[in-house]
Amino acid sequence: MSDPIQQSLESVQKWIEDRGYKGYDPGDGLTSFLRPLTFGNLFAERILQQAIWKSPVNVRPLVGVVPLDSTKGRGFTAWAYLLLYRALGSPEFREKAVACLDWLDRSRETGQSGHCWGNHFDFTTRSGRMKAHTPTIVWSGLIGQAFLEAYEQLGEPRFLAISESICEWILRLPRETTSTGNCLSYTGVFQNSVHNSNLLGAAMLARTWRHRPKEEYRAVARDAVRYSCSRQRPDGSWWYGENPKYHWIDNFHTAYNLDSLKRYIDNTGDQSFRPNLDRGYEYFVKTFFEPSGRPRYYHNRTYPIDIQCAAQAIDTFCFFGKEHPEALPMAGKIARWTIQNMQDPDGFFYYRKYSALTARTPYFHWGQATMFKALAHLYLSLSLPAGETTQSAVAPSPP
Repeated sequence: MSDPIQQSLESVQKWIEDRGYKGYDPGDGLTSFLRPLTFGNLFAERILQQAIWKSPVNVRPLVGVVPLDSTKGRGFTAWAYLLLYRALGSPEFREKAVACLDWLDRSRETGQSGHCWGNHFDFTTRSGRMKAHTPTIVWSGLIGQAFLEAYEQLGEPRFLAISESICEWILRLPRETTSTGNCLSYTGVFQNSVHNSNLLGAAMLARTWRHRPKEEYRAVARDAVRYSCSRQRPDGSWWYGENPKYHWIDNFHTAYNLDSLKRYIDNTGDQSFRPNLDRGYEYFVKTFFEPSGRPRYYHNRTYPIDIQCAAQAIDTFCFFGKEHPEALPMAGKIARWTIQNMQDPDGFFYYRKYSALTARTPYFHWGQATMFKALAHLYLSLSLPAGETTQSAVAPSPP
């Protein structure tokens, strides 16, 4: 482990812990005292939200936006602690991971069919308004992976029980039904077909099925994978979603797709989608990174340089390290570039770099928790014997 990476990891961990796992979020602008001036108009709410989000300086203290809890941020932090526990064996990391997971258990959204999570604030999108605490499959699927990691490492049945509860919630989401697979909805409020959320749901079902072989988990996961793989573009890429308003291709959502597809294959043993994974990985490698390790946001332009793209790329390359010899060195290159160019001396990571300026707002889940988990994954990857996977060593084999 090189000293700059270890020092960076320790610095961002301290930043997160010193603030009690709270922070700003890109979409938290509607918690401002200026919101009543929008008079409930969706377009006006989007303008306010985007103005606070995209400001090159952090205006939140001036407009009444305060740091909040983040369920997704806490999930990534728990996952990071578990990876460090596996790497170092320190009881401190185990205790911190369990404390985060216990907080998530207590903070699940109520009145739902199972464990699930959403934002702590209202959020207005192109599709409409999502009220605070509306659970999404992205938040719930990623948090669920942390619970599964905990079960595989620590062996406590309650973590698997929560994972099953998440799957039961996923099974009750709306689905777009087609002749080439079914798409799990981003949220339960209305059907919204998006590839990364669909595949994150499939990955959660598949990894849980490995431990609790309920056939519905595997069948629904396969249908979801078939939907997205049948819509993979010839060059290996995916649109964000099939609706024309979602026709863009970006770095970190592509990485979500790849991670999820790999988790489905690894946990079910279903190799029929391996060619899709290989094409997608090849596209990811050749499209989104410059020789320096600087990550590009979109497939057709570099700026903005976004911390989520950097974090997820490090994480994904670590995940693919066993199958692809170039992946781990690439993760290290991206990490070094990001540390040198986007980490503040106080330990936090900047949100974005544009061609002429840097947005330095220290978002919690978007930048700090994701980078903490990514650097912990890199730390573990570099500490393992050659050829050993970073998937939990005690995970049982598929039935």
